[in-house]
Amino acid sequence: MNYSLKWDLDVFFQGGSHSEEFAAHLSDVQQDLSKFKSLIASWKVTSEPTDKDVIIHILEQFALVGAKLRQAGAFIGCLEAQDTTDNRARELRGKITGFSADFSTALNGFDVKLAQLDEQFFQAILKDDFLKEVRFVLEERRERVMEKLSVEEESLINQLSIDGYHGWGQMYDILVSSVKVPVEEQGELKQLSVGQAFNKFSNPDRKVRQTVFRNWEKAWGEKADLFANTLNHLSGFRLNVYGKRGWDDVLKEPLDYNRMSKETLHSMWSAIAEQKEPLKQYLNRKAQLLGVKKLSWYDLDAPVTESAGVMPYQEGAEFILEQFSKFGKELTQFTERAFKESWIEAEDRDNKSPGGFCTGFPQSGQSRIFMTYSGTPSNVSTLAHELGHAFHSYALKDSHYLNRGYAMNVAETASTFAELIVADAAVKQAKSDEEKLALLEDKVQRSVALLMNIHARFIFETNFYEERKQGVVGASRLNQLMEEAQREAYGDALEEYHPLFWASKLHFFITGVPFYNFPYTFGYLFSLGIYKKAIEEGESFEQKYIKLLQDTGSMKVEELAMKHLGVDLTKRDFWEEAVSMCMKDVEEFLELTNVKVN
Repeated sequence: MNYSLKWDLDVFFQGGSHSEEFAAHLSDVQQDLSKFKSLIASWKVTSEPTDKDVIIHILEQFALVGAKLRQAGAFIGCLEAQDTTDNRARELRGKITGFSADFSTALNGFDVKLAQLDEQFFQAILKDDFLKEVRFVLEERRERVMEKLSVEEESLINQLSIDGYHGWGQMYDILVSSVKVPVEEQGELKQLSVGQAFNKFSNPDRKVRQTVFRNWEKAWGEKADLFANTLNHLSGFRLNVYGKRGWDDVLKEPLDYNRMSKETLHSMWSAIAEQKEPLKQYLNRKAQLLGVKKLSWYDLDAPVTESAGVMPYQEGAEFILEQFSKFGKELTQFTERAFKESWIEAEDRDNKSPGGFCTGFPQSGQSRIFMTYSGTPSNVSTLAHELGHAFHSYALKDSHYLNRGYAMNVAETASTFAELIVADAAVKQAKSDEEKLALLEDKVQRSVALLMNIHARFIFETNFYEERKQGVVGASRLNQLMEEAQREAYGDALEEYHPLFWASKLHFFITGVPFYNFPYTFGYLFSLGIYKKAIEEGESFEQKYIKLLQDTGSMKVEELAMKHLGVDLTKRDFWEEAVSMCMKDVEEFLELTNVKVN
């Protein structure tokens, strides 16, 4: 069976951004949201038995509105990604953002009333079969609202965020859609989207990579002041909210969001910082293999051998299915369904957004995956990565809607685990040393990305927010902060860096998830611990893995790790062992290439 390179969105709403079905869906969302708001507004807290029934009714409506709103947001997100010129989709995004703000305001009102309940009464009603299932989420909401402002003030923030905070995030999307990178191909000058241009950084010809990088930097640099203005307003809004709430630490929100402690974050980064020497050796060895004194940013994705070749989409899909089948039946059957039912948008064409993502349609029990596939080993890994995200949502399909709200760090665990299965198998099944080297390097590149690139993002964002507290940070200073962060994170192992990375990376402009960087590294290293268990236990591990995924929406990560892996994430031991597992790939790469440079 030939799998489609284009996804099917009509199964949700026919007609794209002009869909009448979708218009009707938005109308339903508005009505259900209005009912939800009325239920909360009319609730008079008494700490009497009737309160329990009211809470259950509100939670049922919460699940209904949440699922419908998520379905709408996912649909619009897919339309915007597949065609950055779809202005109608952009208009509808504004409407959904308004609904989301109203929903958030209503939920804050619910949380405030939840916090008004007598503690003894609250603990008593949590013994109810229905409420017991969502106990963690309710206790978390009750606890967090106590750290926020009044209902009226939080409501004002949510309303202002539509045209303020989220508005600036949407402005970034508009700016990115206008960025074109000129690239000459076969004597013809083409204006490539940033997604298409990015794939050129894996071209084996250094002159091509260098030329694309110069044009890439120029294209982003021409709009640097606009990007800087956008980032400053977005971060300024966030900092002002933090200030009003009395939050001094900019990491408070991202740590709360990821349900992890600062001790865990610190242990992870310190374990990484002290074990980067092998990665620097890899970068130096790669420079030797490419015939340069020192690598530049545009060399990081360059192949050291051409033997891996191009893997067509159909072949890549079949390879993923084959490797997943060695892990477990459920993952395999699920993935086969995703391919057969056209859940994936992988076509390489103009006007697509850069990068890749997976988004869920909770009402339909489906997901959609977005990427631009050109046949590189990295593309195959990305496809497996996004399928891992989709499987995570599938594992939670029978859980209560409130328990499906897992954070980004554990979300990246599932995706990276799937990626590891495929990447590890590819190396082991290599038909020659040359092919093994190419595939092994793809794995090592991932370690460089997650232990160095992501570290640079974290350092940059931490330093940027500290400076932003004192006032606006201009584009030239942002360039300087980014290059300083990259030099620190890469151990000064590169000749030339990417100072405009802050402008070209979407993650700095995402309003829904602050500090969208360390969750990737957490997920990568945490997944290595899970992968180790999977290797030890074989196919019997799949059900244990699914149970772990099912707990991701109702536990703190430290509790999750202790329950399913028996490890303490606040200690460095786990992280050091995980990092050392990454370094085994580096050691193998160095050994395999030793002959080539001697």
